[in-house]
Amino acid sequence: MSTIWRFLFTGADKVTAAVLSGDADIGFCGSEATIYVYNAGEKDYLKTFAQLTQKDGSFIVSREKIKNFKLEDLIGKKIIGGRAAGMPEMTLEYILRKNNIDLNKVEIDTSVAFAAMSGSFIGGNGDFVSLFEPTASEVVDQGYGYIVASLGELGGVVPYTSYSAKNSFIKSNPELIKSFTKAIQKGLDFVNSHDSLEIAKIIKPQFSDTKIETIENAVESYKNISAWPESTSFSKKSFNHLQDIMIEYGIIDNKVDYNKLIYER
Repeated sequence: MSTIWRFLFTGADKVTAAVLSGDADIGFCGSEATIYVYNAGEKDYLKTFAQLTQKDGSFIVSREKIKNFKLEDLIGKKIIGGRAAGMPEMTLEYILRKNNIDLNKVEIDTSVAFAAMSGSFIGGNGDFVSLFEPTASEVVDQGYGYIVASLGELGGVVPYTSYSAKNSFIKSNPELIKSFTKAIQKGLDFVNSHDSLEIAKIIKPQFSDTKIETIENAVESYKNISAWPESTSFSKKSFNHLQDIMIEYGIIDNKVDYNKLIYER
């Protein structure tokens, strides 16, 4: 009998809600979502079975051109950081703390919705903004800013985006999970063995309004920070580093055991 399954990716809160309710079988979001679900006491909690990226994909875009940018350049300035307690914003705060930047001296705007961040910046809000690619490169191409730093490069290796499912679904569908993971691994192998232009041409239909040169630059940016891992598996060290970021932020108090939330085939 063939298995009919549903796959969803959107905001982490919406993803977990859909998977837990049964509206989706597999979710794609940050692994922090599995920690929230587990800590909430959900009996049939979520487990991660494959990672797709291992670095925060956000880049700091400056309104002004800054030669030899330093994190200290954010002091006394306003940066649109994304949703409060979202991974990009938590990573930003973690980076600042670890580099001895007083958060009271940096204005982090968490009021702007994710989809509106670039527009808000272009409209004049903030001195800096944290943006994913290819949006960051589009802002640069349009002459509204300059990419000065990568949160992923500064924040370190974590299972930043990953695929998860309820424990019961994984147990009932081991071959499906195996096949799904194999397909993701095939994609990672391709990305890691082909140049940015080749990849850009393939994904261009997903970004129909974006120039191929901009997509190529975006892919190259992610390659330069090793955003895509070699394997769908990730280490206990990277999972614990994710939790270090969350603990520093104050969103969780203690770490969840790696073996509780990771499905190893």
